[in-house]
Order: sequence, then structure tokens, then C-alpha cells
Amino acid sequence: MGIHLSMPYAATAALLAGTLYISNLTAKRVPEPLVRPLQEISRTIDGWSAVDEHKLDARVLKSLTPTDYVSRTYRKEHAELDLFIAFYAQQRAGESMHSPKHCLPGSGWEIWMQDSSQVPITGGRVEINKYSIQNAGTRMLMFYWYQSKNRVVANEYIGKVLLARDTLLTGLTSGSIVRIIVLDRPGADQDAVTFASTLIPELQRSFGSTWLMGQSQ
Repeated sequence: MGIHLSMPYAATAALLAGTLYISNLTAKRVPEPLVRPLQEISRTIDGWSAVDEHKLDARVLKSLTPTDYVSRTYRKEHAELDLFIAFYAQQRAGESMHSPKHCLPGSGWEIWMQDSSQVPITGGRVEINKYSIQNAGTRMLMFYWYQSKNRVVANEYIGKVLLARDTLLTGLTSGSIVRIIVLDRPGADQDAVTFASTLIPELQRSFGSTWLMGQSQ
């Protein structure tokens, strides 16, 4: 009987210890601002030209609470590409930024295929998420990833682990989520990947980093 009773107490103690550990990690966070605002990201990328800037409404801003963001539409000939980047000067260990895959269903979008794409950058390649989505007969391709000063990560669970490690080792937890959406048409996949290939180092300059390598870690 004593052994059976001790199990819940052990589990509770472990949970409390874990909570205290995460709290201690959170207390070590150090804000790390951008060296240049996201609005200074180039308005011409790989032949795409920015044609519209979008402001988030108060409700969305309250939900996302980014330190900085840019929401912009680019056009290339008759094609359009929507770019959204939200930056956070610090994040909480054990948490993650809002994932687009969780927000889409609430906006009426259905995810009908989940995949990934390899994006070439200087020194190798990085992996980003690729989702095929549809709403009322309209099909789009959505690409997104998590980018910080030293890495690009597609998997949000790996991102959480690395965030906890950063908090423990340096206290620096700044990072961003980047999302690209294009109409699902022939050539759209390559257009988005090529755009991302140019955007990734462009965003690194906003972080004040020249890191470019093909490892998502």
C-alpha cells in the first residue's frame, strides 16, 4: 500500500521540480533587440516587389504580442506572395510562438497536405515547413519556419528544446516566425523556395548576425 501511495506524491514532486526549473530558466531571459527594424527588410526580393503593407488589428496584436513585425504583399508579374514575420526579443522557455497550423482552421482554412522543403543558403540547406491549404475552393501553399540569430528550425518541438537550452546557457531567447503564402499554381513551390533563400540571410542581418550554414540547430 505504501508503494502505491508514494507514486502520486513522486509524480507531484517531479512536476513541481520541473515547474521550478522552468521558472528559473525564464528568470534568466535577456531581451535581445533587432539591430534594424523588420520594416527595413528589402522591398525587392528575387524579382518580387512589395506592393502593399498590412497592419494587424488590435485583437491580433494582443494575441501575438510581437516585439516587431512586418506583414507585406509582394508581386512578380501576375503572381502575388504574402510575407509575415513576427519577432520576439525574448521568449519563455517551454513555450513557442503561435504556429500557423493552429490558426488556420479557425480562419476557415483546411490543411490537406503537410510536407517540407529544402532551402539553399550559403554553406548548405535548411528545412522549412510546406503546407497545402484550401478554403472555399482556393488552394494556397504556405511555407513557414522559426528563425533566430543562430539557426533556422522547422520543427516547433525541437525549437522548444533549443529554446530551453539557450535560456539555460546564455539567457538569450530572441527569435522570429516567418510565413510565406502563395497561390498553388505551377512553379509556385520553386518561387517560394527561391524567395526564402534570399529572405533568410536578409533577416539574419536584422538580427545582427552573418550566420549562414545548413544545419537547423
